[in-house]
Amino acid sequence: MFWARARRLPVPFTSYKFWVVLGTINLLAVVSFERIAKADVSSWLFVGGGVSQLGKFGSDNSREPSLRLSTGIGTDPSRTFVVGGLARLDTMFGNGTDLTAALRLADNGYVNGKWGLALDLGAVARYWGPNVYGGSATLIAGGPWGLQLELGALMGTRDTQGYSAIFGIDLARLTVYRQSGNSWWKNTFPAVRPASDHPAE
Repeated sequence: MFWARARRLPVPFTSYKFWVVLGTINLLAVVSFERIAKADVSSWLFVGGGVSQLGKFGSDNSREPSLRLSTGIGTDPSRTFVVGGLARLDTMFGNGTDLTAALRLADNGYVNGKWGLALDLGAVARYWGPNVYGGSATLIAGGPWGLQLELGALMGTRDTQGYSAIFGIDLARLTVYRQSGNSWWKNTFPAVRPASDHPAE
């Protein structure tokens, strides 16, 4: 994500603890929802670009072009809802890169490359300029062929606020998990086969 430029003030030690605790919760959430030895897993690999506003929405703060890369894993993709964790890099050109560890909740359509929604709640750290720590929320609208639009907001230390709009493609949703567009490009070995592919015995 992106953050507003802030005054140079000392960062409270509690900010570091907040970051560590949130990252640990994300990791434990993924492990606890599935017994890895027996369950299938979901995965995501996204690349996209867009614009980030460094400051409050509607303010005079600058809007910067940005690049987003994210990857993560989740629970069984055949379920109605999937929970997972991911790591994300957000580069604001001319400024620097923010780091995010997030917990993701997604519906079955999103995970399997169809129309669907996902919500990311995460902890963000910025180490360029004054160190800043905080939380972010991102709503993701997924479409066929791995395409998706991500709208996010954040709040952090040093009175930091920001917003982003990112459009891109998730390569996992386009390939391994895709269940749409088979008339154009057949997914021979999907991670989850549609019910119609399993004839009644």
